[in-house]
Amino acid sequence: MKPTCRILFNCRNSAIFGFPPAKCVNGNSAKLCLNFERKAQFHTSPYHSFSGFRRIVDDARKKFRVPNWSFGQSGVIISRSNDVGMRNRVVSVIANASSSRFRDFSTSVETRVNESNFERIYVQGGVNVKPLGVERIDKDENVVGGGEEDSGTEVVGEKLNVENEGELKVESPKREESQIEKEAWKLLKDAVVTYCGSPVGTVAANDPNDKLPLNYDQVFIRDFVPSALAFLLKGEGEIVRNFLLHTLQLQSWEKTVDCYSPGQGLMPASFKVRTVPLDGNNFEEVLDPDFGESAIGRVAPVDSGLWWIILLRAYGKITGDYALQERVDVQTGLKMILNLCLTDGFDMFPSLLVTDGSCMIDRRMGIHGHPLEIQALFYSALRCSREMLSVNDGSKNLVRAINNRLSALSFHIREYYWVDMRKINEIYRYKTEEYSLDATNKFNIYPEQIPSWLMDWIPEEGGYLIGNLQPAHMDFRFFTLGNLWSIVSSLGTPRQNEAILNLIEAKWDDLVCHMPLKICYPALESEDWRIITGSDPKNTPWSYHNGGSWPTLLWQFTLACIKMRKLDLARKAVALAEKRLLVDHWPEYYDTRTGKFIGKQSRLYQTWTIAGYLTSKMLLDNPEMASLLFWEEDYELLEICVCGLGKTGRKKCSRVAARSQILV
Repeated sequence: MKPTCRILFNCRNSAIFGFPPAKCVNGNSAKLCLNFERKAQFHTSPYHSFSGFRRIVDDARKKFRVPNWSFGQSGVIISRSNDVGMRNRVVSVIANASSSRFRDFSTSVETRVNESNFERIYVQGGVNVKPLGVERIDKDENVVGGGEEDSGTEVVGEKLNVENEGELKVESPKREESQIEKEAWKLLKDAVVTYCGSPVGTVAANDPNDKLPLNYDQVFIRDFVPSALAFLLKGEGEIVRNFLLHTLQLQSWEKTVDCYSPGQGLMPASFKVRTVPLDGNNFEEVLDPDFGESAIGRVAPVDSGLWWIILLRAYGKITGDYALQERVDVQTGLKMILNLCLTDGFDMFPSLLVTDGSCMIDRRMGIHGHPLEIQALFYSALRCSREMLSVNDGSKNLVRAINNRLSALSFHIREYYWVDMRKINEIYRYKTEEYSLDATNKFNIYPEQIPSWLMDWIPEEGGYLIGNLQPAHMDFRFFTLGNLWSIVSSLGTPRQNEAILNLIEAKWDDLVCHMPLKICYPALESEDWRIITGSDPKNTPWSYHNGGSWPTLLWQFTLACIKMRKLDLARKAVALAEKRLLVDHWPEYYDTRTGKFIGKQSRLYQTWTIAGYLTSKMLLDNPEMASLLFWEEDYELLEICVCGLGKTGRKKCSRVAARSQILV
């Protein structure tokens, strides 16, 4: 008996997308849930970095003076037509370079996004969105090796390149997968979760000996990102497309904690596919999301929506399927997330104000306020959104707000979060209680806050972005994810990005040692641990979030190293992880100062440990693919920077003034 499927919810707000919850109906004439039985689907190749085509695009972009971030999109689409006794493959390169695709970014300082039109359209359900349609990619067993009738196009390997403005060159894979990679792929595929017969994600951990999985048997948005990238780089995009659309559908529903509901547009932290019995022998599958109402600490995930936006862009970049991000329901969900993040409040800073436990560090660790991890992901999500938003009369104010927030946020983080030997010396001599627009110590930081460990630890060549900044408080801990993602997104300046990797290399024994990479350094110990964590027995010193080593950070470290052309550093870290991960059964995290021991409460067969390793290996094998996942410095943002660089207060910075102040 095939199950029906629906989404388990209070359905009061279902009109926001203009369609009811997804359902699967029993019966021979019924269609499976969400059009999963449709077979006609283009097949996209993940390899569409064509040197010749890129040269044409770059020349055209320069000729028309179009900024790089606003110029079109490209992809390879492989379609099939089945005739009697014949199968043709047509390869076409599509470049949407028309003027209608150019982003017309305003330099106005207006940042209001809560206008009545936006609320009417995107909150009150005024858009009649077409039903969610997820199409299965129909795989062809004969994809490799085309026949003589392929119109001069031969496909004999996984990688395609275009040279000489149209000539298709075929490259075969450079090496065979190692035994550890084969084992990792098997485990990753075993972790796949299906809904109505189609893949929708991967469980957080899949340890067969774990009798109390808690919520590790759920699909987490944050955890699925490395799995999604591994599948995309492998050329398997169906699971990622399904995941993006299903989590989008979960976004619109109302969840409460003790009669109180979080802001609209919030993405769930995770979801689970549950089987619910009906009358007789019938049963149905339901998607049950968790917005934090069941989580330890009852904290809503701030980073889920940001990761969703980042993954949406990565899906389009790698597969070439830009039609997904242009769908009305996807554009609506994207705007809802942005509206939630850009809502005006009481904060004077452009950084997002969040509570403890709202990101990867999801327990009390003293990161409440403006943690670097959230700011780096926020900046990345804004840059993604600027590329993907359809610019029209209904979104122009939102685009304007994104531009202004990007420039203000980059200035704020680069100027006030950065520390190196020179900056620490400056803080060491700060004057306090300064009241004026031209104050040097704007946040009233007391020099006594500089910890003794930092004075001896900071290298001469190198620096990093601190973990947090609030009035009279600087968190000098090194948080790896925030610093790595600042490199990937170019939140830091080119010199800062290079200095961060220089610091990691110089302090390799502290931040990597036996297993990459420390989630933060140093750990909270003694009274600091008792007061700041509340004596958390799981976050004891050098364990879990409190200085533990997390192998899943490997793929982000690899991406940052490729961007900064330090591939040897990434290969060194990957080789180090390979020695332990398979033998130790892919733990979630490692304990102790050197990362020698498997975490005391670490789950084994942790999916994002497996996926992080696979993604790192594939990125190192194909470094050109990494360019689709990171951003270069955007100097045009500096032209619209709004800040108080001079004694006259708020003013619009010129490019020269902004660069002289920001680029260290």
